[in-house]
Amino acid sequence: MTRKIASWTAVIFFLATVTLVHAQQTAKLARVGYVSSVGFPDANFDELRQGLRHLGYVEGKNIAFEYRAAQGKIELIPGFIAELVQMKVDLLFCPNLPAIHAAKDATKTIPIVMVSNVDPVELGLVDSFARPGGNVTGLTLQSLELSGKRLELLKETFPKLNRVALVWNSGDQSMNLITKQIQAAAPSLGVTIHPSGVRDANEFESAFAKLTQSPPDALFSVADRLITSQRKKILEFAAKNKIPTMFDAQAAVEAGALMSYGPSRADVSRRAAVFVDKILKGTKPADLPIEQPMKFELMFNLKTAKEIGVTIPQSVLFRADKVIK
Repeated sequence: MTRKIASWTAVIFFLATVTLVHAQQTAKLARVGYVSSVGFPDANFDELRQGLRHLGYVEGKNIAFEYRAAQGKIELIPGFIAELVQMKVDLLFCPNLPAIHAAKDATKTIPIVMVSNVDPVELGLVDSFARPGGNVTGLTLQSLELSGKRLELLKETFPKLNRVALVWNSGDQSMNLITKQIQAAAPSLGVTIHPSGVRDANEFESAFAKLTQSPPDALFSVADRLITSQRKKILEFAAKNKIPTMFDAQAAVEAGALMSYGPSRADVSRRAAVFVDKILKGTKPADLPIEQPMKFELMFNLKTAKEIGVTIPQSVLFRADKVIK
């Protein structure tokens, strides 16, 4: 009797093992579509992929990425999105506003995880933060809400600050909203904003020429795909004319900007992996509240400060989260 029980136990174990192996072999490979406005791969993608690895995803085993890169040509993005929708990917990850809008227009069924620069409710992308509705959810960088704080920090760093040049992509809806917020915050700080909107890479030289005629006390810029693609040019102009620069992303300070304040883009992209994971496991986007970053970092580049001949007050420097020396 004991031998029969042992025999049946062995058979059951064998069948269970075969079933498990078969299930693993035939497990559905989740396909995630990703459309970047820049090149391949971008930093956001690397952080998203890292976040997914921590959650147990292995490329080629249980997840695959369909990556499309617009190389700065945003007119290509709707076509890329349409292609991914036609492929019936399981999820679309959209780290920029053109991709978010294109995806929302292209599909009402494929889940969309976004990273939005500004309030997605105000842009009409979702119904509310708590209950997004539809097939869109994700995170916002709060660039709109933080714009006034960035100007305030710039004023604290340079108390005599008066004229601030604002360089932004005037062809981007979200950047225009951010610009209005900055202009609204300026009067109470005793600051005059001198807007220099650009729509493509060819307009930067003329914008710089105007700023050279009447040099500002500082230059304020909020990164999008256009500004990021021309960041080196902006920083070279500022360095040549010894103009302090404020950006919203740490990557700009690492590239030579004087200061930045905002959430960690890397943290946000890694956090987005949680949204992807939950949706791939069955949660509906409509049931996942939009998240806003809770941690914001102030960063300075003292090497740049020395090169342009400015001093950062110790009272402000003590509050910095990161300092490049």
